[in-house]
Amino acid sequence: MTDKKVLFVSSEMVPYLPENEVSSMAYESPRMVNDRGGQIRIFMPRFGNINERRHQLHEVIRLSGMNLVVNDMDMPLIIKVASIPKERIQVYFIDNEEYFKRKATFSDEEGNLFPDNDERAIFFAKGIVETVKKLNWSPDIIHVHGWMASLVPLYLKKYYADEPLFAESKIVTSVYNKDFDGTLDKEMINKVRFDGIPEEEIDVLEEPNYSNLLKVAINNSDAVIVASDGIPEDLNDHISKLDKPVLPFISIYEFEEAYAQFYDTKVLN
Repeated sequence: MTDKKVLFVSSEMVPYLPENEVSSMAYESPRMVNDRGGQIRIFMPRFGNINERRHQLHEVIRLSGMNLVVNDMDMPLIIKVASIPKERIQVYFIDNEEYFKRKATFSDEEGNLFPDNDERAIFFAKGIVETVKKLNWSPDIIHVHGWMASLVPLYLKKYYADEPLFAESKIVTSVYNKDFDGTLDKEMINKVRFDGIPEEEIDVLEEPNYSNLLKVAINNSDAVIVASDGIPEDLNDHISKLDKPVLPFISIYEFEEAYAQFYDTKVLN
């Protein structure tokens, strides 16, 4: 992995949010690349329940200030950054007062999904790409973790298809066990279509449930990692029919060599 550039995008990550399969692997996989001499960038949402003072988040003025259009609305993009000192790893946070100020991640105290989760996912995807463009940093691999990051492959392959910075980038999506029940806003497909993305690319978003969001990510990725021991059966079936590299599930305690080899021999070749 020496000198390879890997962009990690995750819905959540330790130590900023509680430990689970996604947040743990979103931390361990960039740490592994970093330890092996790779160059990394990490992006996640700046949810309101992240303690900015404890983790020493601060705004990056030169990267903030642009507006992103989501469903015909201008939404200001704020970029914050923090470091994980013991690993010498820096994390970029995508922030917006309207979408990420509330003191929770994906759902309210009663467990109901926030009604604007679809728009948050669109904003997150666009915010990452626009920020990486400002950094002028061309990744060899873009590795996506978690359902709120599931639109990143779609937007890279369709909305930003002519962006030369990502022309050689390979996209990897990690697929985890089901993360939420129900669906996001049924208008999600129209909000994505507003960005000029062809309907045939997103027809499964007529029913924007967990599996269909991940199918959109998988379809627009160059390789897939099964990151949970059990994933929804329809996603298993979808992955089994793919004509692209797939890495079967490997425990977080044994993943390092397997992921490094997968990157080197399957994703980059």
